[in-house]
Amino acid sequence: MKDILEYTNYRQYIADYYADKKAKSAFTWQEFAALAGFSSPVYLKYVSEGRFNLSEAAADRMGRLMHLADYEREFFVEMVRFDHAKTDAEKRAAFSKMVSIGEAHKAKVVDAESFRFFEDWKKPVLRELAPAMPGAKPLALAHACRPKISASEVSESLNFLVKANLLQKNEDGSYTQTDKVVTTGPMEFTPLAIRGLHRQMGELALEAIEGVSQDERHFSGLTLGVTHAAYEKIVKRIAEFRKEIIAIATEEPETDEVYRLNMQFFPVTNIKGSKKG
Repeated sequence: MKDILEYTNYRQYIADYYADKKAKSAFTWQEFAALAGFSSPVYLKYVSEGRFNLSEAAADRMGRLMHLADYEREFFVEMVRFDHAKTDAEKRAAFSKMVSIGEAHKAKVVDAESFRFFEDWKKPVLRELAPAMPGAKPLALAHACRPKISASEVSESLNFLVKANLLQKNEDGSYTQTDKVVTTGPMEFTPLAIRGLHRQMGELALEAIEGVSQDERHFSGLTLGVTHAAYEKIVKRIAEFRKEIIAIATEEPETDEVYRLNMQFFPVTNIKGSKKG
């Protein structure tokens, strides 16, 4: 079976470990559970299916049972923490630890580069800004950002973008995008980073209300009463509109400024919930 550092889901690892053992011997879920110290013969089967959870103490015990090395056992426990975390901050902490463990042992954790790209507003902005300012030093790029950031933050972000193959550094020191558009894709950890990015961009939008002149920004909004069917139609049209905006933006080879378009469509009432009460 795959090395544990190639996994992002501890339940899948347990299922694969069981399948691997089963293929080599008359191994059963009952035996697996008993060896792990669980009284229920189907406990680990239910864990692998998402019906039960492992405690951190049980996760460490499972790691020893599955003959994981110290760092592999630590990685397994962090997968459990990520899966059970109730807040984005807890999830980010667990995933960051998983990435650190992987990097320390020369292994690439799935989704790590995507997560790091989308978790911080500076990276998407600099991916657009650096090619638009050919030859600019990190300090100049830092001063061009809104809000301003440090030259060291620019350098760190550019190094990541080049390493992740999201930017290409040319011989003259300029940067070129490897692809015109970056999409999230169906990756497990990316939604966590996207939520954080939306929060950051929302905060930048609030600052822009006062900090950017009206001839350089456009803010508008609607408050609507809708049915669920109408909601689904509107969401579909928003998705189509986003594609149109991308097409317009990518028609021009040059960039004058880097803009962020936030589209938010969310409930400001809870009629269904109030009726249940």
